[in-house]
Amino acid sequence: MKLFKLCLVVAIVFAMAGVAFAGQTLDSVKAKGFVQVGVNGDLFGFGKPDEKGVWKGLDVDTARAIAAAVFGDANKVKYVPLTAVQRFTALQAGEVDVLCRNATQTLGRDTELGLDFVQPIYYDGQGFLVPKKLKINSAKKLGGATICVLPGTTTELNVADYFRTNKMKMKPVVIEQNAELNKAFFAGRCDCMTSDASQLAGVRAVAPKPDNYIILPDIISKEPLAPAVRHGDNQWKDIVNYSVLAMIEAEELGITSKNVDEMLKSTNPLIMRFLGVTPGNGKALGLDEKWAYNIIKQVGNYAEIFERNVGKDTPLKLKRGLNALWKDGGIMYSPPFK
Repeated sequence: MKLFKLCLVVAIVFAMAGVAFAGQTLDSVKAKGFVQVGVNGDLFGFGKPDEKGVWKGLDVDTARAIAAAVFGDANKVKYVPLTAVQRFTALQAGEVDVLCRNATQTLGRDTELGLDFVQPIYYDGQGFLVPKKLKINSAKKLGGATICVLPGTTTELNVADYFRTNKMKMKPVVIEQNAELNKAFFAGRCDCMTSDASQLAGVRAVAPKPDNYIILPDIISKEPLAPAVRHGDNQWKDIVNYSVLAMIEAEELGITSKNVDEMLKSTNPLIMRFLGVTPGNGKALGLDEKWAYNIIKQVGNYAEIFERNVGKDTPLKLKRGLNALWKDGGIMYSPPFK
């Protein structure tokens, strides 16, 4: 009997600890008054300050969406630039609340690093950037090449596997800082740069002469780029996850930053629940019922953030492709908001 009571007490203590831990990140964020977000800092189109020092990019807008959900103010964000080597350690150590830094979700990272990834913000794949003067049209013609690559990335392992599989040799040039790696490539220290195709588009967009470089058609991997949080805080994971999903759902529902106020008058039950006219979703997340409204009003739906940061009218000129909605031939898909 005593053993049973002891076990019961232990179970209750652990249960209470779990409840307390579940909200600790949200409590910390609210106490600070801002969301501390790990970003790239040097990747055009995803996370980089412009010439006026204003942070812009797809990952930046993701961070702003989280802040809008939590505070009703998309500007309550502090950006922490991190290298590929630093990023996961900084999140593990609590130096940032969430990582929005073109990071690929993998089994190893999910299970070994004490992290959880949420809905991908961009489905990508690894490619190769080469100077046109090399007259190369396929990665299988890169045998013997020197390859610029970032350490601590899936890219580093993928390119080694690719060359080994195709029985080719290569010489890696490994540099930790994005800016320094780009300089090395443009200075001719390596024949080729390999990374996520979207990142290569961003690198090419800010090249001294962008038209002198091409991204080869070969895609050698799957790279679901997703925000990450620390494992164990389920409430915070839900908030970050549904902040991303809200932008996807809004696009599907036809809600934009320009028409969201008019949409508050809709009698469509899906739209009423989504915008908090019919309450419930906010309470479930521990947020204000207008959390999704605030994201769309201040940041936009997924189509809006895609097109202004990396879309066809930007220097990156990326097509939606896999990142189109499921009904448009892509794989962007949100679960029901109910």
